[in-house]
Amino acid sequence: MTDLYIYYQVREADTAALHGAVTAMQASLAGACGSAPQLKRRPQARDGLQTWMEVYPAVPDGFEAALSAAVQQSGLLPLTAGPRHTEVFTDLSSCV
Repeated sequence: MTDLYIYYQVREADTAALHGAVTAMQASLAGACGSAPQLKRRPQARDGLQTWMEVYPAVPDGFEAALSAAVQQSGLLPLTAGPRHTEVFTDLSSCV
């Protein structure tokens, strides 16, 4: 199993709309994810931008395709300031 960490920036003026879009998307993905998705942000803004992170722990194979489709359907991309960056981590306890 792997964990997905997706981070991106959002203009402070768009935070309420983006929060609604991301939480609705994550709620629809919760069953496919197998565990509760998380939404986080850095505590400080810089130059009117906040950095947000979506966390999807212990996702099954194929989840990234479901996430990509959900992102397209959610309408959240116009609310982000720049690209979404995805990092994949593997739990070491399951690899040893």
